[in-house]
Amino acid sequence: MINLILGIHIIASLLLILIVLMQSAKGGGLGGAFGGVTETAFGSRAGTFLTRFTTTMAILFMITSLTLAVLSSKKRVSVMEKEPAVETVPEEEAPESK
Repeated sequence: MINLILGIHIIASLLLILIVLMQSAKGGGLGGAFGGVTETAFGSRAGTFLTRFTTTMAILFMITSLTLAVLSSKKRVSVMEKEPAVETVPEEEAPESK
């Protein structure tokens, strides 16, 4: 289960990075570097679509972050604690020869 949540978390992280970089900010952002590709690719409603998608990915990112934190905080049993203790019997001392 933790692997599934981790996979979703990684995908949400990458999508969030890409979507934020595609949005044009006051300075133009990465969208301005491509000559307005975001406007032509997504049409005139690119701003609202990208804003909603960014919000959705941010919420998904936070949910998966909290879930992974809760799951990792559960006490896990160590491999050493699972193994039964092996009692060692001391070897008899050999008589010293003169």
